[in-house]
Amino acid sequence: MSTVAAAAPIEHIDEHGNLLAPKLPKRPTRVGAVPSKATGTTILVITGIVFIIPLLAMVLFSLRVVGSKTAFTFDHYTAIFQPANELTYDGLFQGLVNSLGICAITVGIVLVLLLPTMLLVELRYPQLRRLLEFVCIIPITIPSIVLVVGFVPVYQVVSQIFGSYPWTLAFAIGVIVLPYAFRPIAANLAGVEVGILSEAGRSLGANWAQVLWRVILPNLRRGILSACFITIAVVLGEFTIASFASQNTFQTALLLLQQTDPYVGVIFALAALVFTFVILLIIGRFARDRKAS
Repeated sequence: MSTVAAAAPIEHIDEHGNLLAPKLPKRPTRVGAVPSKATGTTILVITGIVFIIPLLAMVLFSLRVVGSKTAFTFDHYTAIFQPANELTYDGLFQGLVNSLGICAITVGIVLVLLLPTMLLVELRYPQLRRLLEFVCIIPITIPSIVLVVGFVPVYQVVSQIFGSYPWTLAFAIGVIVLPYAFRPIAANLAGVEVGILSEAGRSLGANWAQVLWRVILPNLRRGILSACFITIAVVLGEFTIASFASQNTFQTALLLLQQTDPYVGVIFALAALVFTFVILLIIGRFARDRKAS
């Protein structure tokens, strides 16, 4: 038997006298930030149940026959297009049209004002990134009711210039959506070397308009589309400003409708939730595509 084998502990030598690799002590289980597959599945199932139960309750309520707890019908859905004589949904449809118009104007504000400003800061004034981020994040730190109180005097001036129309709310809602629109674009900018791309385009003979349209914007399309989708979701769910300004939007009309026809009100609320969920799925798909690329 060799000296090494003799010096080794008896549990590290087999029956033939061969030296075995020493057994290392078992590592303690490391608790990391990433949960296991079972834990992730459990969290996903619990979260799904928490979200699905209220949605199912809304669906069952919208299908329930008035005065019955066990009978269900689609009459409430058909009543949207064939309302009773004493009911009308013109206010709700008009509020939806007004909200869609506000969505279009607010998205235009994001694309015409916020996006060029972020590109200008990224290309020419990178030292102002923190200041721009601070300005864009401020609205999310202030309660909506406080913003509305400050907006009422401004809205009086705006109504004198443009008139008291629902679309004028886009100027105030555009401030509220700044944090939500800023983050997707900023995240996309952080993953794209805009300066290098612009210099490469300029070195190949393209002017700034061509560099912007053919080089920079295609690389930022995921962030831009995500910002637009989030803006639409925020605008469709905005109630406080429209209520204080006494304007007919989707949320204010929905509140009035629930007082006269709660079934149809729940149907439209459910449709709004499903629409927002679809938007989130689209944004998640863009994020996965970005990671894959």
